[in-house]
Amino acid sequence: MKTFHCICGNKLFFENSLCVCCNREVAWCEVCEGMHAIEPDGHGGYVCTNPECRSAVVKCYNYSAFNVCNRVVANKGQTQQAQSLCRYCQLTETIPDLSVDHNMTKWYKLEVAKRRLLYLLDSIGLPYGSKRENFELPLSFDFKEDVQPTTLGWLKIGNEEKVYTGHADGKITINVREADSVEREKLRVEMNETHRTLIGHFRHEIGHYYWQLLVQNKDEEAFKAIFGDHENPSYSDAMSQYYQNGPKAYWANSYISAYATMHPWEDFAETWGTYLDMIAVLDTADNADLLELPQEDLIANQLDTMLQRYADLSLKVNEVNRSLGLPDLLPETFSKPVVQKLHYIHRLVSRNRKKPA
Repeated sequence: MKTFHCICGNKLFFENSLCVCCNREVAWCEVCEGMHAIEPDGHGGYVCTNPECRSAVVKCYNYSAFNVCNRVVANKGQTQQAQSLCRYCQLTETIPDLSVDHNMTKWYKLEVAKRRLLYLLDSIGLPYGSKRENFELPLSFDFKEDVQPTTLGWLKIGNEEKVYTGHADGKITINVREADSVEREKLRVEMNETHRTLIGHFRHEIGHYYWQLLVQNKDEEAFKAIFGDHENPSYSDAMSQYYQNGPKAYWANSYISAYATMHPWEDFAETWGTYLDMIAVLDTADNADLLELPQEDLIANQLDTMLQRYADLSLKVNEVNRSLGLPDLLPETFSKPVVQKLHYIHRLVSRNRKKPA
């Protein structure tokens, strides 16, 4: 993740919507693709202050109305009151019920994690698109919460509805409860997970999306050779067996996580999520000068080089965390079978990257 600079010289970060030094509003400009201060144009819109851009822009509606976004789009004659959504917000189809306490904060956290995911996909050059773009597998997001039955005296109203975080045919659903830090930590402990984060959920579920987009009916035999037969046993049978009996014994010898042992689809999604974690961490480390010889194009590297750089960084940041009595920041260890799976994903990503315009 890159950092940028305000026109006043202050450093800006990806989530900023205000420069804490000069109090200018800031935004990610979709025209010049960077984080910059914006200034009112006197007509209800704004101007990007990037000297190489100076485009007329308006805030994304979710920025101006709810402050859960921080992006601006090209001003094509819209007024600031118009519901102009940025490219990322257009992909969110269902938002939490904002009449419920704290849901606005949860929605904000969900959108931040989603923006980081999409920024990473754009940086890598992975394909995705929306229904309005007639993309072959339209990507969309639902942020929903469990519906609890209510009672009015003796009369029961409504049925309980459980929302499961998951992916189906391009639709990624995230249970709003995952945006509650306390609830997420309870689930992390209950599931015996090293980490459980919002961005982790997004990176895992987008793995299922890319399996369907890039592997299904296109590369299934090569996939089976690495991850196993996804058709036998069936997903439902594998899930039942996993929740009845737990993960496979000695899973760390061949899998990135216990959950990855459930079924080849989950193994792929867990490994894909770890691959994106590694790319995001190395990108941030390069831009923060934490590693020698920064790489302009991480995906162009050989995977073995990336793994070595990731291991070197892990040793450093984990020692920092240990000095504060905190869990390891980068706890993963990669067995030989996991490295083979990462090689498959790296090849899959490399050959499916969009060519620069």
